[in-house]
Amino acid sequence: MRPVDTHADQTPLVVELSAAEFRDRLHEALSVYVAAMGYPHGTEYHRAPMWSEHLRRPGWCAVAALVPVGDGSAQDGSSRLVAIAYGYRGAPGQWWHQQVRSGLRHSGWRREKIDGLLGNYFELTELHVHPSAQGHQLGETLLLRLLERRPEQGVLLSTPEVTDEDNRAWRLYRRLGFEDVLRHFRFGGDNRPFAVLGRKLPL
Repeated sequence: MRPVDTHADQTPLVVELSAAEFRDRLHEALSVYVAAMGYPHGTEYHRAPMWSEHLRRPGWCAVAALVPVGDGSAQDGSSRLVAIAYGYRGAPGQWWHQQVRSGLRHSGWRREKIDGLLGNYFELTELHVHPSAQGHQLGETLLLRLLERRPEQGVLLSTPEVTDEDNRAWRLYRRLGFEDVLRHFRFGGDNRPFAVLGRKLPL
């Protein structure tokens, strides 16, 4: 676990998580996900197998924000996880990759353009900040750290559509230069409209 300078007072502390550390904090990370997304309690148990499977994908990496608990420090493990971000290298055969490829094809993209976009990208799979920790640019700090030194040509993500793009997630992505790839797209099994956004790397 390597601390990352947040240019603040080191509280919360942003750290890289190894696969083992991610497994150890999986329940905490999923609790942040449920709180940030406003999902009902119990959703985390359905998502745990998927998040665990993602660990085995090429190029996987994760960062988290930790707040010291009591007299402990984030370095010694006496800490509470308040934000999580992870992703991996996108590839054919992955569900999200297949869904986006199909959406691009049906929206009129030519095959060579689709292959160019999906041939070498990092999928930002999850980025969540607990409501109690929002409003302090933690999401931006985690995203910048996660994408630092990535070897892929670009990064792609999906986020729920909201009226006038008026929420913290949308403002963050626009501020960092993410552009539209697909809008009002519905993934299989989810009736909500999503936007797929992307930009070239490095940031």
